[in-house]
Amino acid sequence: MIMSLKEIKRYPVRRDDLLQGHDAADELLLQHLGSLELKDKRILIVNDHFGALSCGLAGFDCTTYTDSYVSKMAIELNSAGKIKPIHEMEKFSGHYDFVLIQLPKNMSYFEDILSRLTHHLRKGSQIICTSMVKHLAPMSFELLQKYIGTTTTSLAQKKARLIFASFEKSALESPYPLKIQFEGFEKPFLNHSNLFSRDKLDIGTRFFLDHLPQDVKGKILDLGCANGVIGIKAKMLSPDAQIIFSDESSMAIESAKLNYQNYFTDTANYYWTNCFENQTKNTLDFVLCNPPFHQQNTIGDFIAWQMFKDSFDALKINGKIRVIGNSHLGYQIKLKKIFGNSKIIATNNKFMICESIKL
Repeated sequence: MIMSLKEIKRYPVRRDDLLQGHDAADELLLQHLGSLELKDKRILIVNDHFGALSCGLAGFDCTTYTDSYVSKMAIELNSAGKIKPIHEMEKFSGHYDFVLIQLPKNMSYFEDILSRLTHHLRKGSQIICTSMVKHLAPMSFELLQKYIGTTTTSLAQKKARLIFASFEKSALESPYPLKIQFEGFEKPFLNHSNLFSRDKLDIGTRFFLDHLPQDVKGKILDLGCANGVIGIKAKMLSPDAQIIFSDESSMAIESAKLNYQNYFTDTANYYWTNCFENQTKNTLDFVLCNPPFHQQNTIGDFIAWQMFKDSFDALKINGKIRVIGNSHLGYQIKLKKIFGNSKIIATNNKFMICESIKL
């Protein structure tokens, strides 16, 4: 390994961050790989959270794939720029001898990965998945057996486990992206596999769609855009506005782009980035946001805080942010701390929509 796992940093780097950049699942997989002959083998690393696997295997013939901008930046940070992950599965190439996968939480995404991998494996190519036991979904075994072959597991160690499968199936096409029709929209939406609520419109978004601003002039940012449905509805309500989409998932940006182009002929702007960091200040007129409350398997409000702070920086004076979240998350309090003001736009038995203005 080129560095101790304890040196792996999370991205973005936060002062006094108590969260580690690796876990026991990374350790267990790297420990197992130490007993294998990897020289002259082609290795694909999938879903490496912060670079522990990619950095740990530096020097071998490795390609790293991630859909996450945060993971991409962490891997580049921890490898001092030496490792450049790919973020499109279309860039899988040739055949891989080993595929190492940090199991994703999203099983649709996992199925998409496995189905696409069937075109890049030889008989006997090895798939090794790693996960903390508490995050190990039973469906992961079913999908491996469907697309790859018979599975076996390691003993649990520090509450982590490995799953092994040797490729013995045939190439299969991916069932993704999905075409989904939403009530109130004329055309179906194209949803890639790693989107939240990819097979339906989640109840929070449905509530938010009923309480979007109208006749906004200037630039509207759909922050954490997923498939772009919020930004698309905002454009319908504010035809003269310029829409901007931002998300840390590459698949989300691709979905938003395809869906927007299916509805409108003008050009929107798209940012694959973490929240809306390092963008030009004082340029936006309105931000619409439904913040996620987890990063991979880590739950917290740190993403919402950064989204609100980035929005404050990017908004013009008198620009507004409108946010939806579960009522207990207290977003109206967080917004007031940053913007100095906050008002409630609408509530129901689960969600609250609140708004702040940059004064």
